[in-house]
Amino acid sequence: MNVVQVRARISLSVLLLLTTTALAQRHRDPFTQQEINQIRDASWEPQQRLALYVQFARSRLVRLEQMRADPKAKNRPRQTHDFLDDFVLIYDELNDNIDTYVDRKDDIRKPLKVIIDADTEFQAKLRALKDAANVSAEEANQYEFVLSNALDTLETSAEDHRKLLTEQQEMAKHRKKPDSNSAGTRSER
Repeated sequence: MNVVQVRARISLSVLLLLTTTALAQRHRDPFTQQEINQIRDASWEPQQRLALYVQFARSRLVRLEQMRADPKAKNRPRQTHDFLDDFVLIYDELNDNIDTYVDRKDDIRKPLKVIIDADTEFQAKLRALKDAANVSAEEANQYEFVLSNALDTLETSAEDHRKLLTEQQEMAKHRKKPDSNSAGTRSER
């Protein structure tokens, strides 16, 4: 092999490596610019911010249902996959934000109640999609993995959300109870 061939192979290898790396790093953002702005504006308000994530996740499922009901929809399996993928990405962001607020010791009981209701709603919608009788096996195979992932994520998260709400309610009870030692000390004075 001469020097020119070696250089050509090295150049081709580097180009393939760069292309592969670029494709691996490229990730579709599930949020619109308007949604990003809304999230940013609500960054320190747990109730408002978590409600936005629920709203955005719900909108992806609504758009998915609308697309699937449209007889003129093109490339339904791909669009179904993409809406489900966006839903999972948004839902993961919701869970990451919950973790952040828990780490900050924020009281998120109110938004957790909304999230738990949404969990039930989302599970019902995704199970309906999974059980849809009018979908060919070939079509369902194109989004089966992301649908299963979404259902698994929802199941685990719903359980975690209920457990966290119980923990937050217990913590709130302990915060509200007056300290018996300090109450006794005041009355003795």
